[in-house]
Amino acid sequence: MSLDINTDMFTERSPAGHFLALRIGFAFPIFEQNALPKAWIEIYSSRGYVLADPVMNWLYQSTGTTRWSEIEIADPRGVLEQARAFDMNYGVAICCSDRGTSGQRSFGSFARSDREFLDVEIIELEEKLREMHESLVPPTNLTRAELEALGMVKNGLLMKEIADDLGVSEGAVKQRLKNAKSKLKAKTSTHAATMATSFGLI
Repeated sequence: MSLDINTDMFTERSPAGHFLALRIGFAFPIFEQNALPKAWIEIYSSRGYVLADPVMNWLYQSTGTTRWSEIEIADPRGVLEQARAFDMNYGVAICCSDRGTSGQRSFGSFARSDREFLDVEIIELEEKLREMHESLVPPTNLTRAELEALGMVKNGLLMKEIADDLGVSEGAVKQRLKNAKSKLKAKTSTHAATMATSFGLI
């Protein structure tokens, strides 16, 4: 998804790398960033560590914050010990979610090589993650006509083709797309269509 998401703060606060997943629904997150060491990513993926990783287990089971060293979930495959070989000696896991049982969640795992994260740093990371999570709430006010027009943009149709297919004027199509862009806070119609697709609206 093409989103203007600035993750510089996470990079600055976690010099050994971070993993970020925003608004995880039933399948995939709306936005995902894996800025962990590439060599570690290859090992982690090839050995299928995600199911054995105590940090990931905590993130899917909990909300709030915890340092990696405070997680009391078993690590039978020694994932955290192996991570230290890639300078990920200390870390913090942070997860926030919507209210209610059906809400989406966002989480991040942040690493340092030199020391534990300070309380103030954890608070800053949590606030930033929450801010991102809430900024990506899918809009609920798009009309059927606006979504229909976005679907046609997604399929590569031109303005005239959309108007002909819908039996309306090009001006009407432009207005629908303008409204959709405004509601989605998108820069272009293509961007709006991409966002609507990622939100599962079309």
